[in-house]
Amino acid sequence: MARTYGFDTLQIHAGARPDPATGARQVPIYQTTAYVFRDADHAAALFNLQEVGYIYSRLTNPTVAALGERIATLEGGAGGVCCSSGHAAQIMALFPLMGPGRNIVASTRLYGGTVTQFSHTIKRFGWSAKFVDFDDLAALEAAVDGDTRAIFCESIANPGGYVTDLPAVAAIADKVGLPLIVDNTSATPFLCRPIEMGATIVVHSTTKYLTGNGTVTGGAIVDSGKFDWSASGKFPSLSEPEPAYHGLKFHETFGPLAFTFHSIAIGLRDLGMTMNPQGAHYTLMGIETLSLRMERHVANAMKVAAWLEADPRVDYVTYAGLPSSPYAERAKRVYPKGAGALFTFAVKGGYEACVKLVDSLELFSHVANLGDTRSLIIHSASTTHRQLSPEQQMAAGAAPNMVRVSIGIEDVDDIIADLDQALAKV
Repeated sequence: MARTYGFDTLQIHAGARPDPATGARQVPIYQTTAYVFRDADHAAALFNLQEVGYIYSRLTNPTVAALGERIATLEGGAGGVCCSSGHAAQIMALFPLMGPGRNIVASTRLYGGTVTQFSHTIKRFGWSAKFVDFDDLAALEAAVDGDTRAIFCESIANPGGYVTDLPAVAAIADKVGLPLIVDNTSATPFLCRPIEMGATIVVHSTTKYLTGNGTVTGGAIVDSGKFDWSASGKFPSLSEPEPAYHGLKFHETFGPLAFTFHSIAIGLRDLGMTMNPQGAHYTLMGIETLSLRMERHVANAMKVAAWLEADPRVDYVTYAGLPSSPYAERAKRVYPKGAGALFTFAVKGGYEACVKLVDSLELFSHVANLGDTRSLIIHSASTTHRQLSPEQQMAAGAAPNMVRVSIGIEDVDDIIADLDQALAKV
């Protein structure tokens, strides 16, 4: 019986074998656009999807493929595809499922850019989204109609660190026969493996915790390989003949890898949302220390959140890891290794006090990013979520009196001291 390796081993070795040409131990950066075919028959087999291999780096690249395999392995999926950003990953995840007039049911607790993408941009494809509070499972089920093609949520939602009850949401998706897409960016597979809880597809902004050092943007889509794309007739891109490949049926031909092959052969081919090999290399190196970093992120976040909660200059803290959180029980049950390191807190004094706080910090970086080794802060209402209405801001956990923090892996006493001196100035 083959040995099942632990997470810490897989984050270093999955998808990475010594280079057969040179013996290089680290995954080489294959900085090339194209690949030489053995002969005309080899080229034809590749273009007909009769043989797996490399054609052109818009589609596949060995460095990027190694990253896709590593992320898929860590998530427990059948296959993984990498692309240029987290936003690209969301569009690519929906692309094989949707069509004009079709909709998704999405959580209200999503990153502001995702709310905008789903509220406005996807309408240009003829798609639409219905936003529902996923704590109301009856409302979630009621929002599904005959044109719904997916259910979408974040495992740990940006900005407030809200923790989704994935097993409960997956049960609804299973009941209505639809794929559940989970953005696992904030949790990472170290804290949460959505596929084990019933998710069909996992998406990531690899820009964040997976890379972990704020160097490159990227996205990933992982397919569980467990959904029957042919059962309902709702997913013709995967179940019906594909004209561009002489009538090939992706699900019939590739089985559990149907979604993955479609994402490469059609998604990357036509949307062109390609990850570059240099970026993939940075992310591969980052993932090697993912578990070590996440343990420190979580430990620091717990201490900082508890300190903030006890501070009279702070109204409240949204961190689900706190015993006082209304989601404390859910966090322990669904996210036993920790509730992540992303949360918000309300500053007494409102909007102006938040702006003053952000400007007074010295160790924290004021940036529109999260998941870096460094501690980061942003006032969501005036930046990442400013395009939303006040009602949408409140629903997303980005009220005007709140700041979002992504707690880094610095010495926790230094993190707290920086917050203390900035709050004093406020």
